[in-house]
Amino acid sequence: MAARTVLMLLFLLCTIMQRGQGQLSETFYSTSCPKVESIVRQVVAQKIAQTFVTIPATLRLFFHDCFVEGCDASVIIASPNGNAEKDAPDNLSLAGDGFDTVIKAKAAVEQSCPRVVSCADILTIAARDVVALAGGPSFKVELGRRDGLISMASRVAGNLPEPNFNLAQLNAIFAKNNLNQTDMIALSGAHTLGFAHCTRFANRLYSFSPSSPVDPKLNSTYAQQLMQACPQNVDPQIAINMDPVTPRTFDNSYFKNLVNKMGLFTSDEMLFTNKASQATVVDFANNPGNFNGAFIAAMRKLGRVGVKTGTAGQIRVDCTAFNS
Repeated sequence: MAARTVLMLLFLLCTIMQRGQGQLSETFYSTSCPKVESIVRQVVAQKIAQTFVTIPATLRLFFHDCFVEGCDASVIIASPNGNAEKDAPDNLSLAGDGFDTVIKAKAAVEQSCPRVVSCADILTIAARDVVALAGGPSFKVELGRRDGLISMASRVAGNLPEPNFNLAQLNAIFAKNNLNQTDMIALSGAHTLGFAHCTRFANRLYSFSPSSPVDPKLNSTYAQQLMQACPQNVDPQIAINMDPVTPRTFDNSYFKNLVNKMGLFTSDEMLFTNKASQATVVDFANNPGNFNGAFIAAMRKLGRVGVKTGTAGQIRVDCTAFNS
């Protein structure tokens, strides 16, 4: 009986230790690479000085990475066969500056701490930094992720929200990643930065319904501005700011825009028109502090999605390729 008790205690102890090794921590690199966050921030700041696109591109890259295979930098893998995660149709619009930011930050970190910090953690730090450097809140990030070993274009479809999703569809796809409706609305606030190709919302301007080519939920003045920027049959490469008011600042303008019927996608405007989500949108529009707090909480939760820790995955030397 005593022997059995000892064995059970040893089993529980081992389980607890394994869980402890697998947990993310804000101080994960405090001894192994104590300057990692300052190194990444310096690279991010340099990239932003070169091009503002760095900010929305890096933030979007983090989101797309975490929603497919978890936050494991699988979206950064490059395949000579064009069948990696980044090659999926939903990822072809990811701007190169996001990838470049992580690759350059990884190279700088490798000089100080070779083979210690994962590309997944570097992307997480960089996503936090671009928000802060755009005027948004700064916050502590949990670290300790390892890089994934799977990157397949075929596994992307159905795992990312689409611009025409309704509230139920958005809630369902976020719930798959342990994110609730408030998290979803807060993360949607990232649309205060960045760009969207005209083809992603052209149906709201020219072919919304047989009775109304223009979506009646769109502010009429805003609709006219969009049609001037995105005429019919426009070059599919043309993109416009998602936030027409403060496109280079991370703030709560996105929610103010929704209240004023200036949400670019139907999935944006629906957050205000649907009574089940309207109160949160109005709160975030009126109280920037509430939005910032919810965004921080949601980003930290997003950063835990599908993470590989402990002995899972690997620490890539080159973010674009699995270790040989």
